[in-house]
Amino acid sequence: MTDIWVIILGLAVGTFAARLGGILLGQRLPVTGGWARALSALPGTLIVALVAGQVFQGEWPEWIAGGLAAMAAILTRSLVLTMALGIIAVYVLRQYA
Repeated sequence: MTDIWVIILGLAVGTFAARLGGILLGQRLPVTGGWARALSALPGTLIVALVAGQVFQGEWPEWIAGGLAAMAAILTRSLVLTMALGIIAVYVLRQYA
């Protein structure tokens, strides 16, 4: 067996183990209560953490785009519109400002 096949087999086993672990762990998670509410809010908090890191490390185009996206989030409560406005604002400000 060549080295590449060992690597492919190892990655396949790792992927299968990660998926199986997620399935088994997901069956043990609470459906109601405080933990369930906290886990349901987790994806949004991760997106905020990633975006905030980019905004704070960026320069003025990222700050302005972050402000516009925050206003869109507050006014529309639409995730898709907020993300689209933020992405478009960053692109336009980086290209034309």
